[in-house]
Amino acid sequence: MASMRDIKRRKSSITSTQQITKAMKLVSTVKLQKARAHAEATDPYFNYMYKTVSSMLAKSGNIEHPYLKAGDSPKKAVVVITSNRGLAGGYNSNIVKLITHGDFKKEDLDIYAVGAKGEEALSTKGYNIVESASDMMEDPTYEDAAVLCRKVLAAFADGQVGEIYLAYTHFKNTVTQEAKLIKLLPVEIDADEVAQDDSNILMNFEPNPEEALELIIPKYVTSLFYGALVESFASENGARMQAMDSATSNAEDMISDLTLKYNRARQGAITQELTEIIAGANAIE
Repeated sequence: MASMRDIKRRKSSITSTQQITKAMKLVSTVKLQKARAHAEATDPYFNYMYKTVSSMLAKSGNIEHPYLKAGDSPKKAVVVITSNRGLAGGYNSNIVKLITHGDFKKEDLDIYAVGAKGEEALSTKGYNIVESASDMMEDPTYEDAAVLCRKVLAAFADGQVGEIYLAYTHFKNTVTQEAKLIKLLPVEIDADEVAQDDSNILMNFEPNPEEALELIIPKYVTSLFYGALVESFASENGARMQAMDSATSNAEDMISDLTLKYNRARQGAITQELTEIIAGANAIE
């Protein structure tokens, strides 16, 4: 059995850790309140932008444009959004698993890492990191998303990559976040949604489809990038708040258990002292 001194030292250490986890939970809660409001306001636009562009292209007839067909390169660009800090449960590992446990070949991937944790994990596993944008996760803005979008689209236009994917965490609510991997380019048309659309009128472009798509698709990709950044930021704080709440509760349970053990050890020590005193007094008599 551990000594009273060891139990007391262990209890003190856990109490200090509990204070830290409790403080981190409060910080994450405050950040989450703002991030959640932003994510919930952005989510409808994020979803409808995706559906609108798909529906528009479905009604456009046969248009030949580089954004609508896969490139000749077998390489794929994947924008991976994680956090810069850990202690967020499975938030970062779930995104990394989408890449490492997916159907992709390691040598075919060019990783655009947004977040230090994802970059660190994937580079350790031997993935090619072509862009590091960790600062972007501190305060996501539309301008940051536009800068990253231009770099990825330039690689697609130059033939360096044939497809573009986005790995991020969808924010459902405070306690539920879902890791997702979606394909951005070439734009895919959802046949089921098209079949449900009552309108059979073809889409007309002015001045011509090619010039219109040159403007529409980059804005579409940038919007999805920005929406993913906002949702991932909210998901990170939600996951960290849950992780710190769980850690605080576990620390409380450990402290209660150690307190019980300390009291038992103290009671045992007192009983032992009393026994020795009584035995000594009897011996003198």
